[in-house]
Amino acid sequence: QVQLVESGGGLVQAGGSLRLSCASSRSTSGFNVMGWHRQAPGKQRESVATITSGGTTNYAASVKGRFTIARDDAKNMVYLQMDSLKPEDTAVYYCNARKIMNAYWGQGTQVTVSS
Repeated sequence: QVQLVESGGGLVQAGGSLRLSCASSRSTSGFNVMGWHRQAPGKQRESVATITSGGTTNYAASVKGRFTIARDDAKNMVYLQMDSLKPEDTAVYYCNARKIMNAYWGQGTQVTVSS
């Protein structure tokens, strides 16, 4: 079983920055895609950013240019650098790892952006 543990969430003012980290209990080099999703109260979970094993990245339109995803397979980590945060970025952020038909999720970390 794979365990993903997120950290780095917290309270920040609008315009500020946070860096989320996700530590995997299994080598991340085995995952085809890793990513970050978020879920705000009363809303569906949505994809924020993904990165393939080859380093190809994809971002939601709402965060493009502000968020940067990176993975370090040597450390079994994936990161999400979030800059120019907005109140609408407030949500629980989840780390996700996918390999063929299997998908794994972390427990989530709360990000709150105050106006």
